[in-house]
Amino acid sequence: MFKTLQNAFKIKDIRQKLIYTFLMLVVVRLGSQLPVPGVNRTFFANWLAAQTGDAFNLLDAFTGGSLASMSIFALGINPYITSSIIIQLLTIAIPKLEEMQKDGEDGRKKLQNITRYVTVALALIEGIAMTVGFGNQGLLENATWYNMAVVVVALTAGSAFLMWVGERINQNGVGNGISIVLLINIVSRMPDDFVALYTKFMSGKSVAMAVLAAVIIAAVILVTVVFVIILQDGERRIPVQYSKKLQGRKVIGGQSTNIPMKVHSAGVMPIIFAVTLLQFPGMIASFWPQSGFALWWGRWMNSATIPYNIIFAILIVALGYFYNMVTFNPVEVSKNIQQYGGFIPGIRPGKPTSDYLAKISSRLTLFGGLFLALLATLPGLIAGLVGTNIMALTATGVLISVSVALETSKQLESQMLMRHYKGFLK
Repeated sequence: MFKTLQNAFKIKDIRQKLIYTFLMLVVVRLGSQLPVPGVNRTFFANWLAAQTGDAFNLLDAFTGGSLASMSIFALGINPYITSSIIIQLLTIAIPKLEEMQKDGEDGRKKLQNITRYVTVALALIEGIAMTVGFGNQGLLENATWYNMAVVVVALTAGSAFLMWVGERINQNGVGNGISIVLLINIVSRMPDDFVALYTKFMSGKSVAMAVLAAVIIAAVILVTVVFVIILQDGERRIPVQYSKKLQGRKVIGGQSTNIPMKVHSAGVMPIIFAVTLLQFPGMIASFWPQSGFALWWGRWMNSATIPYNIIFAILIVALGYFYNMVTFNPVEVSKNIQQYGGFIPGIRPGKPTSDYLAKISSRLTLFGGLFLALLATLPGLIAGLVGTNIMALTATGVLISVSVALETSKQLESQMLMRHYKGFLK
């Protein structure tokens, strides 16, 4: 990663992209300090400290502490993530949206516009729910309709602005904009998380116990990082042989290549999607804190409990399958191989090839999903044994951060490689 950055800074246009991305992230962090007008900034900080569940704690981590400080970015990029999930689901159910997805660049632009509108609508709904639900509990200094409207507009505008920042990073920066915004938010919270771990496990303990706790925490983080790297880089290469053809006086074809199939092509997105989905019941329950459902959710549905981790793991595997189904079409791959005179050794062209690719893809997705689910839930189960969810939150942040950093590094490498090819052609 550091070597990639070092090489990237030597190239002028990529250096400009990196500087642009850095400046946009500075804007994000400055915006995280701007308070929403008319709110009690200590309300959410005190309220979050009293919560036993992880719904709002994870959301606060994803917003880089903006929720606790009630800044204009308190909703974060979660409305955009949720909107993307909804649109991807609808592309399967609605033929018109499926046509847009297959309609090249124009279709993708139309889908992107729809995603933006849904993002603003979701941000508006979440802003209203948060303002009305907590307005009379102490969130607003003066709970009038005008003040509520100002808060809702500020929260909606903040979420829309973060979406715009992510798109600008995609267009003018290094790419992977939304994930990079999420990365910088999580990284900004890590010092506080490590201080909390120190306070919980090492402060006031004997030297031997403090060293043992530090070794265990470091081991969990190191294992998480190593296995994420293995999972991100792992792939199975399907060999493809192209038959020789006589074209004029030349014999073309006859070459061998392969189809690289990632062990887990979805990357870290299933974890982000799963966390987003698990937040909604907790948010709804928080509006009626004394209800039976809210009490049950606060007791059993946090990262240190077995029911939460079982549901979390199931969602990760299921969303991995869904993401793979949207992004990989074995029928189209099979048609493209056959169209160019290729075949997989030992597999007949046509439907047998598509069935073979679908079977391989399904097995890889299952293995990758189970592996990712283990990485995501094991720290939570360990945290349950020691009686705190701080370790689970820290491990989840490390997991997402490493995955996004690896994806961004590969994107930078591909941009440098493309520039090399362009320079060679010139």
